[in-house]
Amino acid sequence: MSNMKTIAVIFGGRSAEHDVSILTALGRVIKPLELTKQYKVEAVYISKNGTWYCDDIFKDISIFTSGKIDSVLQKQKPLNIKFDGGLSFVKTGFASNKSQKIDIVFPAMHGTNGEDGSLAGFLNMANVPYVGCDLAPSVISMDKVLAKQIVMSQNILTPKMRFISKSDYQADPDAFLDKAEKSLKYPLFVKPAHLGSSIGINKVTNFDELKNAVEVALHYDKKILVEEAVDNLIELTLPIMGNDSLQPALLEQPLVIAGDFFDFETKYMQGGKKGKGKTGGKQGAQGYSNLPADISKELYQKAEAVALEVYKSLECKGISRVDLLVDSSKDTVYFNELNPLPGDLYAHNWAKSGVSGVKLVQELVDLALKNWHENNKQTTAFDTNYLKQF
Repeated sequence: MSNMKTIAVIFGGRSAEHDVSILTALGRVIKPLELTKQYKVEAVYISKNGTWYCDDIFKDISIFTSGKIDSVLQKQKPLNIKFDGGLSFVKTGFASNKSQKIDIVFPAMHGTNGEDGSLAGFLNMANVPYVGCDLAPSVISMDKVLAKQIVMSQNILTPKMRFISKSDYQADPDAFLDKAEKSLKYPLFVKPAHLGSSIGINKVTNFDELKNAVEVALHYDKKILVEEAVDNLIELTLPIMGNDSLQPALLEQPLVIAGDFFDFETKYMQGGKKGKGKTGGKQGAQGYSNLPADISKELYQKAEAVALEVYKSLECKGISRVDLLVDSSKDTVYFNELNPLPGDLYAHNWAKSGVSGVKLVQELVDLALKNWHENNKQTTAFDTNYLKQF
């Protein structure tokens, strides 16, 4: 045991996607890591108020599903973190406060205050290897507006959009709504700029719906975007793994009622009632889908190529999922968004692609170590005589 590397799996957090994070960590990360028999796994749970805890009790899904988490937290001591040329955890309240050196971090954070670069920046400062995208790709990918602007610079199509900050909207809401109506055509989608899992997204067909949807989205985020819906819509999604050499999984086609979209309920709630009602497609871990997508070979290759180009354009590392929109009447492929840490790692898709859950987490840890070693080859100090003049 003493020779085993210690991996901290961090999950929960101050995010609207708190619960999805718990399922990712407990269902797709911790158990597979333990099954490798190569790592000591520390479960690090961040409460909804932002307090950090570390205890094996947080590996038990029942304390979350039964509603016992609040009573459990009352008996726990917050985690102490030590920066000692790396990262160490000190669990307080024990006979001896021995610190545990953390060799690798496996973030299972979704949304704000984690997946959005917050955690990556913290781990960069500690100089500890971690799974997933570096700081800049995390920040950019979790900002739908910035991500779209970058991929557009690479001549990748995106739906026409307008965006606004919360402060600017509150200063003159009618001006933004008027510009959106005049420059875009209904139906429209209103989205928080920084959230995943389709939280806060609404489809609108008139002014009153638009105004209400903007206010709902601003309840979740300080920046929102409004974009045109794609006609004759086919939604596609592609999980991708890798740093420089990329490995795509299977192009997946979420099944929803015509004219609807792949929302939170369809993704996570009971296998996706909307998809089941439409075609009875095969059920993945997140709703019903065609896996692989039921599209022509030519469109499959075109969509896969766009997704891979997006991944490279945003400089992703480790794992991400690229979501695409297709106008099926023209086979025109549009970039929708990129998720730098897919909910549940999209393990159902990787399994269908021949990558087991255990192999998936092992490869992601290996990629994290390779990326960390590459990053540490960069010069981070510059010797000067500047201070000697004072």
